[in-house]
Amino acid sequence: MDVLARIRQLTKPGAAADPALLADLASLTDLPALLEAGRLLAKVPASLLGKLKPLRVAITGTFTASGVAPLLRVALLGKGIAPEIHVSGFDQLAVDLSSPSSPLAEFDPQVTLCLLHDDWFVPRDWDPADPEGFSGAVRSRWSMFDNLVGGFTERSGSAVLVHTVPLSPIEIRGVVAFDGRAALGRAWRDLNSDLLGMALRRDQVHALDLEAYLVDAPARLRDERLYRFASAAWTPEVEHVYAAEAANFCRAFMGMAKKVLVLDLDNTLWGGVVGDDGPSGIQIGPMYPGNAFREMQRRAVSLRRQGVVLALCSKNEAAIVDQVLNEHPDLVIRPADIAARAVNWQPKDQNIRALAAQLNLGLDSFVFADDSTFETELVRGSIPEVTVVHLNGDPADHVAAVQRAGSFDVLTTTATDRSRTELYKARAERTSFAESFGTVDDYLRSLEITVTVREADEFSLPRLVQLGQRTNQFNMIGRSHPEARTREMAASDDCLVLVFEVADRFGAQGIVGGVWVSRRDDHWLIENFVMSCRVFTRGVEHTVVQHIVDRAASAGASRLEADFAATDRNKAAAAFYPEAGFSLTDGRYTLPVVPRPQISPDWTTLVVDMEHADV
Repeated sequence: MDVLARIRQLTKPGAAADPALLADLASLTDLPALLEAGRLLAKVPASLLGKLKPLRVAITGTFTASGVAPLLRVALLGKGIAPEIHVSGFDQLAVDLSSPSSPLAEFDPQVTLCLLHDDWFVPRDWDPADPEGFSGAVRSRWSMFDNLVGGFTERSGSAVLVHTVPLSPIEIRGVVAFDGRAALGRAWRDLNSDLLGMALRRDQVHALDLEAYLVDAPARLRDERLYRFASAAWTPEVEHVYAAEAANFCRAFMGMAKKVLVLDLDNTLWGGVVGDDGPSGIQIGPMYPGNAFREMQRRAVSLRRQGVVLALCSKNEAAIVDQVLNEHPDLVIRPADIAARAVNWQPKDQNIRALAAQLNLGLDSFVFADDSTFETELVRGSIPEVTVVHLNGDPADHVAAVQRAGSFDVLTTTATDRSRTELYKARAERTSFAESFGTVDDYLRSLEITVTVREADEFSLPRLVQLGQRTNQFNMIGRSHPEARTREMAASDDCLVLVFEVADRFGAQGIVGGVWVSRRDDHWLIENFVMSCRVFTRGVEHTVVQHIVDRAASAGASRLEADFAATDRNKAAAAFYPEAGFSLTDGRYTLPVVPRPQISPDWTTLVVDMEHADV
């Protein structure tokens, strides 16, 4: 049964679940089929498609873009997100963003997509001989849009996605003088620069450089007949490009970016088979095809510098691979760039599972890239959670194949992201070190764990927001506080937003968690508590709660309360509050702080950053 037939089956009453459908959506490449799939999937209950994360997305714009919603739905479902999509009517953007009672505002979206087209900015009857007048009119229109977005973000907790706007060739060729076209192009690039700059000035605003993505799209910007007839400013091909990139943004917003890139070696990071050709015979260097493999290495290292963990999975002799990695003069990637490796003759699906256990990360955070059809099909069939990239064809296209899906896209990168390889290498050293101790407590005492707690500031807030979005296992309410709410709480005297770092004998791990607290006269409430899985079971969370207990008691509170909402993903955290001495009362955990309870274990040391503390 083909994919569309399976979707139609799911729309029928009493249909059986088909969770395998989501992976098979990737087989749909024909635009009419994708549009039909998106429209049909709007009628399918998300429960029939497997475990998905819900997301409310609103689409508003200055023109008709009827294909964006169904294409976006297909793209989001393929990424494990079940969208509830609100689509505004034609040219409702100004009303949607300015009115607190608009249908869009009442929908209360988590993400708002603002679709823009050139005619909304271009003056109706502009004079090609007056480039300054054109530039001023366009900038005035942009200022209006900027104010609309600013007002909307102040009233709502929604993230807003804006984009650069391509200028129609009709406008460009409407100016006959080459210097006039240059002035027009400069003014238009100033507009797009301002649109991109909105993401740097406003916390809830993010930008998509649509102009750049359309460079490789084999499509016209718009069909003039459809534009004049139905105000459709984009062709379906452009809608498809936008929907794919907007879906990547939504996945980043949900904290669902992939974390690990697992790479094969032979014919992936270098040309040839090192076991047959020898270290000096592999293709890597300044000439084709060696330069294509070298570019693959360079891009992999670039990902590592931005927080992606690199791992190797190769059927090879470990000794000869070590020789190449350490000694080959043309290699870009080196052992220091690699957090974990499985170089042996075991099946690659088994090795990937072993890498996940070694890194203590879920398989759904892995991307596996290999040139072998056999290996990619093996992993795809055995571990469907892993995103598989088949590097078939010309090695010059390998980089684009890894980048195309936007698997590693995040909203922002932090200092912790940039040092992630070292963090995971230290984790492996801890695992080896632990094997030399008879008891867990002896091992934990030997680690010399220090927990540093401080109030969130401009430097730590981005990392805290990222943790809230990406942390599922130790997330006490199963969702994140929006960035705007987090900043509001951090600035309020009635709230407390904390971040904490962990260090031990193997090194510092950076910011690994945070707590959102509301302060009342008689009690304090922990609204949420998130912590990275890499510091589980070390008493870190107990030490942080001890700090909050001590502060609450010093402020005159009689008890500490905490919210908890069970999800499929946070079972690891469910036992924490009871273990720490909290009791469940009327659906909320409560802990008396007078007399002060002892929660922190004796193997951790608490350090309080007094620069920002109020005690």
